[in-house]
Amino acid sequence: MVTPTPLRPGSLHEEVATRLRTMVFERQLAPGEWIDELALARDWQISRTPLREALKVLAAEGLVTPVPRQGCKVTELSEHDADDLFPVMALLEGRCAFEAVRKATPADVKALRKLHEVLERHAATGNVDGYYRANHEFHTRVQALADNRWLDRATNDLRRFLRMLRGRQLNWPGRINASINEHRVLMDAIEHGDAARAERTMHDHLLAQLAALKALRAHEQAQAAETAGGARA
Repeated sequence: MVTPTPLRPGSLHEEVATRLRTMVFERQLAPGEWIDELALARDWQISRTPLREALKVLAAEGLVTPVPRQGCKVTELSEHDADDLFPVMALLEGRCAFEAVRKATPADVKALRKLHEVLERHAATGNVDGYYRANHEFHTRVQALADNRWLDRATNDLRRFLRMLRGRQLNWPGRINASINEHRVLMDAIEHGDAARAERTMHDHLLAQLAALKALRAHEQAQAAETAGGARA
């Protein structure tokens, strides 16, 4: 019997895809930015083949957009995309919270409380970046506690698009304070084992994020119009 060749734990293009994905989520590659394949291949000391294979993976995920004969650019989410995406995520994350409350052990709830305390510290200092990272970890943990592979599949698929926004709504004045208040209500529901209230709170939390994002975008557009008007005057 021929001994099979051991499989590698991960191929090069998968490693490259992971690195590119992180750059998109961290906005090291900004929405709408072209992917400079030559520069990346040179900096990472790889050929363009694994890079192109990795870009195919990200294109299938919707994170980059291929343009014939030009390459790939980072996908931009429009206002319409956000309007459609957040309500769906609100339903999914609400369900995650519901199932998490039903399945969480006392130790799980205690661990969530510790994550919430990290959020509290970042909120107290107005640390937007720290709050965003801790918030992502908290939501991811709630999803894990739901322990539903079908819910996981749907939520993971769409969460990556929320990550592309990188918590921009947290820059809207007062949003961090509002967000931490929403998390306090959510934590209270979780600690009291109230699955229905946790679901409603998480759902409304996502829609509040959308409202803040829309307010921020409207403000930025008004500022841009005012600047343009001043330049023409």
